[in-house]
Amino acid sequence: MKARLLDFIDQLREAGVRASVAESLDAMAAAAALGVEREALRAGLAAALIKDQADRPTFDALFDRFFAIPGQARGRRERSRPVAAGIGGGHGEPAAASHRPEQPREPGISGKSEGERKRPRARRDDAAAERISRRRELLSLPFEAMDARAADEAQELVEEISRRFRRRLSRRWQRAPAGRLDFRRTIRASLGSGGVPIDPKFRARRPGKLDLVALCDLSHSTATAAEFFLALLAPATAFFRRVLLLGYVDRAVEISFERGHVIPHQPLDLAARSDFGQVLRQLWARCEPMLGRNTVMLILGDARNNRRPPRADILARIHARVRRTLWLNPEPRTRWNTGDSVLASYAKHCDHLLAACSLRELERALQATL
Repeated sequence: MKARLLDFIDQLREAGVRASVAESLDAMAAAAALGVEREALRAGLAAALIKDQADRPTFDALFDRFFAIPGQARGRRERSRPVAAGIGGGHGEPAAASHRPEQPREPGISGKSEGERKRPRARRDDAAAERISRRRELLSLPFEAMDARAADEAQELVEEISRRFRRRLSRRWQRAPAGRLDFRRTIRASLGSGGVPIDPKFRARRPGKLDLVALCDLSHSTATAAEFFLALLAPATAFFRRVLLLGYVDRAVEISFERGHVIPHQPLDLAARSDFGQVLRQLWARCEPMLGRNTVMLILGDARNNRRPPRADILARIHARVRRTLWLNPEPRTRWNTGDSVLASYAKHCDHLLAACSLRELERALQATL
């Protein structure tokens, strides 16, 4: 059922119906609660996924196709099957057009003016320049300013950035059998042979792959940034020994990212009030054994805590145990530590605190930290 529902949401998006990460999660929760009763499922999914009634006909047509009653689905396929005219004694009329003799083509005017030949090339150049300009605009567009159309357009850019990010990690973690060349030791050893480095020295091999614990804020204010963050990070998890992806609002639950969808492994209330202090308490209680010197802690969030206790002391405890603590903030810098933001209390327990409020900044932040 989960795979079927994911396919259904993908088809809705391809048909032009915008379904965000939060709405996809709501749809899955509705399906789990309503079960397989068809009309109840239709009403629940429509309530979760449809924001504009103009999209309702598209939704209903796709729902009828994806969740049809088996007998009705078979009947529709049989009724829509074309009749092969004139084959095997069929009663259809023969396709006479297929037996018409080919009419001779009249010779056209082969000569074109130079201006006519240049116009298609100029149109192609203008279209290419327009695409490049739009790509630059999408890369710099703040996540909070992205509407549904811009987010859909940005998907191609996200896939391109993801490929670059994976290639970078692949080069970084590729290890030579003897470790990296130690230039200073090699030069010192060459003094006995007249400066000829006949005995190269290598550094000790690095330890194995790192463990990654990633905390991702799924609340409404960071939903678009979270979707792109996970789209970039999830394909790169193969370069780590162990990976734990956690989504949170007022509590942390394990998540996975499949075909552009966030899949929570336990119930998560996306409409709850953010409480990162509670998230840190849960993380310490559940994941303490995984937090060691070979672990990288990566956090995406705006540090808005609804005036609740921030519990920066727990983040300090985590920072003392792990290799690196990295925080990416999808809000513009001008809003850091304003209102209910308690970013300053967390920043002193992070090795890096970087802005990630657009695709360009998110890519640079991930490259600088991992």
